[in-house]
Amino acid sequence: MTAIMYDLAIIGGGINGVGIARDAAGRGLNVLLVERDDLASHTSSASTKLVHGGLRYLEHYEFSLVRKALQEREVLLRAAPHIIWPMRFVLPVDEGMRPAWFLRLGLFLYDNLGSRSLLPGTKSINLHNDSRGKTLQKRLKKAFAYSDCWVEDARLVSLTARDAVERGADIRTRTECTGLEREGDCWTLTLQSGEQVREEQAKVLINAAGPWVDPVTALYDQSSNAAKLRLVKGSHIVIARKFEGDHSYIFQNKDGRIIFAIPYEGKHTLIGTTDQPWSYDEGPAEISDSETDYLCAAASEYFSEPVVRDDILWTYSGVRPLFDDHSQSASTVTRDYVFDYNDIGGAPVLSVFGGKITTYRVLARQAMKTLKSALHIETDDWTKGASLPGGDFAPDEFDELVKNYRAQWPFVSEAMMIRLVRAYGTDARKILGEAQTEQDLGQNFGAGLFEAEILWLVQHEFAVAADDVLWRRSKLGLHMTESEKAALASWFVDRNARSERSETVS
Repeated sequence: MTAIMYDLAIIGGGINGVGIARDAAGRGLNVLLVERDDLASHTSSASTKLVHGGLRYLEHYEFSLVRKALQEREVLLRAAPHIIWPMRFVLPVDEGMRPAWFLRLGLFLYDNLGSRSLLPGTKSINLHNDSRGKTLQKRLKKAFAYSDCWVEDARLVSLTARDAVERGADIRTRTECTGLEREGDCWTLTLQSGEQVREEQAKVLINAAGPWVDPVTALYDQSSNAAKLRLVKGSHIVIARKFEGDHSYIFQNKDGRIIFAIPYEGKHTLIGTTDQPWSYDEGPAEISDSETDYLCAAASEYFSEPVVRDDILWTYSGVRPLFDDHSQSASTVTRDYVFDYNDIGGAPVLSVFGGKITTYRVLARQAMKTLKSALHIETDDWTKGASLPGGDFAPDEFDELVKNYRAQWPFVSEAMMIRLVRAYGTDARKILGEAQTEQDLGQNFGAGLFEAEILWLVQHEFAVAADDVLWRRSKLGLHMTESEKAALASWFVDRNARSERSETVS
């Protein structure tokens, strides 16, 4: 069998990697993407889950980054209105922090730096007369409400990857790149999946390994000046719902940073994030005691009832792979993406540093522009008007979609249908299929999760283990009992065992 020569090989299955894979495949390129673990298993599932311009970046004069991100909010909202939706953020004015005039000036810029047609602008709030002030401390009298968007971050990754596959990309999860060799005008990649080792070749290499960009670089370049990463850990806590309403809060901290308090998964509130230096020798990213204390204290400065350790139901942490611009503070390191392009000595390699979920589509197109000559491609902005799987409806049609699907599948509860349409958009109808009763959906694992949905995730969204479903394709891990989670894990073990036996026989 003749080996395939890929046009492009991408290492890393986070948002940057899959975004580039989708853009490239849509241009007709032969694309290979490999990910050592599951898609979005690290940084891209550990964000604050916002599609936003980054209001605080204005203080650091990152106007270009903010403008770029603001312009992308509504592009992404139109592309994926099931997993992205508008959200209002309440920013209280607090004595001793940034003054009201300064906040209003920043929000004026925020409203006008980027295009905005779907999202409402900033409004002033009297917290003593507004329901959004009820849960806050009485000293807070005034606030501003502005708009950004929420995103199911890990689902954005899996849907982007799925779209890339439907356009011809070859995406392999649980596949580690253990060797890279530049041989003239192509790259040879040594790939290991389980006990299987094979080699693939590509004309161009993209290193989008996130926090592991430097170690991947070391596979082919061990020079001391190769390291360019600044690793910053961000942690979040999840508590029982702290306030009513679908708005969020953004609180100023005494150290000049901000934190968010956001409605999460119906019955919870998400609070974050931190900025802490991180290194590989620390092991998996986990919240520290000092970060926990920091988030509890910062939220307690504003809520009328304090947030304490005993309130915490779940935590998660991720590592931001920022470009090392030698800023003294982790909070002031640029969040914009930086490319390192090298074609000296043969086949090109493009390494990606930093980036934000909000600008992943722009990053992917810029990567194609950088590789235009090497790949002999045009660089039109084809992704700007292209919806992601399940996103082929208008943002204001969500409620109507839920209503129509409930009429077609009346046995599905309203809560379950809202979750399905939020996760899968118009593809929810494909999961429900010809079912006429709950029993037709197969085994019920609890929290509205049935076998039909799991099979869809296995067949279309790269799920191969229980955690893929519980914590990345969804957050049902917050809603299911330990016995229900164990039953799902057993289902995957049995299925994978059957699959291995089938492969052995064949």
